[in-house]
Amino acid sequence: MGVKKRSGALPEGLKTSDEQGLIERVFESTLWNSRFLVLTAVIFGLLGSMTLFFIASVDIISIVFESIRSYLGGGQHIKHAQVLAQIIAAIDLYLIAVVLLIFSFGLYELFISRIDVAAKHTSLRLLQIHSLDGLKDKITKVIIMVLIVSFFEKVLSMNYATPMDMLFLAASIFALAVGLYFLRKSNPEA
Repeated sequence: MGVKKRSGALPEGLKTSDEQGLIERVFESTLWNSRFLVLTAVIFGLLGSMTLFFIASVDIISIVFESIRSYLGGGQHIKHAQVLAQIIAAIDLYLIAVVLLIFSFGLYELFISRIDVAAKHTSLRLLQIHSLDGLKDKITKVIIMVLIVSFFEKVLSMNYATPMDMLFLAASIFALAVGLYFLRKSNPEA
């Protein structure tokens, strides 16, 4: 019995269609094409991102109109801390929208196809994802920013009744700064 000669077009270790059985071919083809299920996460991630961008934008527009109406109408003025807290909440929504956007880009690039239009823009390295670890790192950085913004939003709305409250605030800010320092030091590209 002679050994079949391999076609030069196939990489080492891959079977030709003749070497595979029908069940193996059908199963592997089905398994490979199941990666398109990721498109549901990509589509709904984009929809979620667009929704959050819209909501945050509407929130900021309403804050602007409410502030203008408050100052021009001669009524009760809005507290600056309240306006700042609302704007920071909108920024938080924008950052979460960015997480969903990066998530959608990354899943598409990893499981479906490279985005050729994005590859032409070498200046936009943020959206170029080459591995699950790279996707995780990019999402983690944005989530950390969301947490920092959320922390800032909570700090603005707190009442400081005792000196211990101020000490805890200072300790929290110090811990946040140390954490950011080490995060930046562990990944100089950030």
